[in-house]
Amino acid sequence: MIAERIKELREQRGITQTELAKKIGITRSGVNAWEMGISMPSTQYVVELAQFFGVSTDYLLGVEKTAALYVDGLGEKDILLLYQMIEHLKAKHQE
Repeated sequence: MIAERIKELREQRGITQTELAKKIGITRSGVNAWEMGISMPSTQYVVELAQFFGVSTDYLLGVEKTAALYVDGLGEKDILLLYQMIEHLKAKHQE
C-alpha cells in the first residue's frame, strides 16, 4: 500500500523520483525501490514523506482510507470554498 501511495502522491505533486529524493535526502534509486515495493521507508522517512506531502502517516501507510486536507494559513472564506468544492465533486461522482 505504501508503495502506491508514495507514487500517487509524488505524481500528484508533479515531481520526479529524483526531485523527491533530493527533497528528503536519499537517492533516486531509494525512492524507486519504495515505489516498486522492493523496500520500505524507515520510520524517519515515513514521517518526512507524510510531512512533505501534507498527509498523515496513517494515510501513507494505508491505515486510513481518506487523506486529510490541511488548511493552515487559509482564511474562512477559502476554507468554505474548498468545502463546497469537495461536496460538489462528491455529488458529481455519485451520479
